[in-house]
Amino acid sequence: MAVHAHPDDEASTTGGILARYADEGVRTVLVTCTRGELGDGPGGVKPGEAGHDETAVATTRRDELEASCSILGVSALEMLGYHDSGMAGWPQNDAPGSFWSTPVAEPAARLAALVEHYRPQVVVTYDDNGFYGHPDHIQAHRITVAALATTSAKSKLYCPAIPRSAIGRFASVFAEEGADAPPAEEFDTISTPDELVTTYVDCSAFVARKRAALAAHASQMDNAFFLRLDDERFAQVFGVESFVRLSDTTGAPVPEDDLFAGAR
Repeated sequence: MAVHAHPDDEASTTGGILARYADEGVRTVLVTCTRGELGDGPGGVKPGEAGHDETAVATTRRDELEASCSILGVSALEMLGYHDSGMAGWPQNDAPGSFWSTPVAEPAARLAALVEHYRPQVVVTYDDNGFYGHPDHIQAHRITVAALATTSAKSKLYCPAIPRSAIGRFASVFAEEGADAPPAEEFDTISTPDELVTTYVDCSAFVARKRAALAAHASQMDNAFFLRLDDERFAQVFGVESFVRLSDTTGAPVPEDDLFAGAR
């Protein structure tokens, strides 16, 4: 079970594992917490700009999400349906009905019911900083931890991670494409010290499907740079998906090369 904040998050950080494990016969469940209304509208128009219609954006993003799930072989899609909270510091963070402003216990109870229904051996969501401080990602982490604490499921819990040693590879890809890499301090913010990374899953055989899943979210301009990469460079960036194991009941030693180590 992957618990994500918005449509397209499933492709960018877990597209490889979703495709790989689906092909191995694992039932894969995607929980998407918000409708993504504050994403890009037609032509990249942003919330508050002329032509941005939240209802239309949500409809488009739902269609794109379903297409991505089909590409990745996701067995079941569950939408919690909360309103997108926007980026950190946006006024929509605290708007009534936003995911961020909703008390944790309410969505956690709904997620707990899904956990009890599907009984996942593995759950993947963000770390407590939401990977890069996004309010909805942080909230997804909070409700996942709270939900698992109230269920009888003995799920291994993971969050995606970018090992700090991989930053040089990312920077070289940006340079080869003639693009400005994010500043070093930004890379430090989103990366994880190698000694904390517990799990490296080889998804190199599934990078084409991961690219196709990203491309399915055509309305969202943030994906455009990576979709311009040729196959070799795309595989350099996305061929391995890395994780930090946050909790475990199996006693499987780390580092691991399989999220299901010790669980099957």
